[in-house]
Amino acid sequence: MQGIRYDMRRQIAYLAARLMAENGISDFAIAKQKAARQAGTSDTNSLPDNREIEIALRAYQALFLGDEQPKQLHRLRELALEAMRLLSDFKPLLTGSVLKGTAGAHSGIDLQLFANDSKEVELFLINHGIIYRTQLRHVCVGGKSREIPVLRLEFSGAQLSLAVFPALSSRITLKNREGSSSLERAGIREVAAMLTENP
Repeated sequence: MQGIRYDMRRQIAYLAARLMAENGISDFAIAKQKAARQAGTSDTNSLPDNREIEIALRAYQALFLGDEQPKQLHRLRELALEAMRLLSDFKPLLTGSVLKGTAGAHSGIDLQLFANDSKEVELFLINHGIIYRTQLRHVCVGGKSREIPVLRLEFSGAQLSLAVFPALSSRITLKNREGSSSLERAGIREVAAMLTENP
């Protein structure tokens, strides 16, 4: 029984990785649910964790997107650095697949910004003639769940998501949800170094 469950986890991890690579799904939970439906299971114990899916995604990209994916990732990191420099007043930090190295053709760029009020960021975008839309996302800040605004826009052909946190939370541990691992983050200097190391 354990072997069957392990095989199902691997199958779901692979299916989820393929969905993320081919369809541009960035949310691990959504990819898992769709993959589980494709595999014909409702057993939540068979669902892989995000790390397993990330390993499967890297393997999929290496096998099927060996030449394309590194170029796409490099371009997205260049755009991320450009956006971070533009938004430098808000102490931008890069997160997500562009930072981790799993971004592909359909991936967006995820930045965290820090301001006393999210309206400051909105006013900055308006003053620069940048069109955006707003939605709310639940995150865990310093162990407490809170709702933060996320501004979504197109930036040089890529989708850019700006999650705006209170200014004082820039050094606090941030998580997608309670119980999940801490979010990896990188500042302008680190992203510039990545591009220099991997030209």
